[in-house]
Amino acid sequence: MESTISSSSSRSVSPSSSSSPNSPPPSLPPVTVVVSPCAACKILRRRCAEKCVLAPYFPPNDPIKFTTAHRVFGASNIIKLLQELPESQRADAVSGMVYEANARLRDPVYGCAGAICQLQKQVSELQAQLAKAQAEVVNMQCQQANLMALICMEMGQSPQASPPQQSNLDNFTIIPMSFLDDNNNFESVWEPHWTW
Repeated sequence: MESTISSSSSRSVSPSSSSSPNSPPPSLPPVTVVVSPCAACKILRRRCAEKCVLAPYFPPNDPIKFTTAHRVFGASNIIKLLQELPESQRADAVSGMVYEANARLRDPVYGCAGAICQLQKQVSELQAQLAKAQAEVVNMQCQQANLMALICMEMGQSPQASPPQQSNLDNFTIIPMSFLDDNNNFESVWEPHWTW
């Protein structure tokens, strides 16, 4: 049901000013403003009062918002909740009810709790992946530090500290002649002892 507000504007016009072409007409027609009921009152098929508690939160151009909340919570519970809250908290309460109602329609058993559990599971998995990546970074940093330490040790050795080079003659072993047999072959002085 729509309520109409009629207002008529009347002005007193002097006879001298009516003769000028730019002056407004002596009287304007009545202006009719149509006030549409809020979406909640339209769906509930009731008259929308002047101070309807639902009107600021369920505008007439968004009926799905109230339909969703009404299906889960019921109109009387929504009105009762809004009346108990201060006006500064009502918009947040309506947003929360509509969100919960949408979640409850998607998942009638768990509602928002199902979405919260799923998000917590994702957070746990991502935290485990992050911990693994951080451990790999620390491992790579340790390997890099060890490599740098080895390079510094190698470069830090001075030539005086290195052992003296032996001559090429020292690499040869002088074999006494007594170890050679008549055919200039080595005698088997040490017999290998195999143990099984």
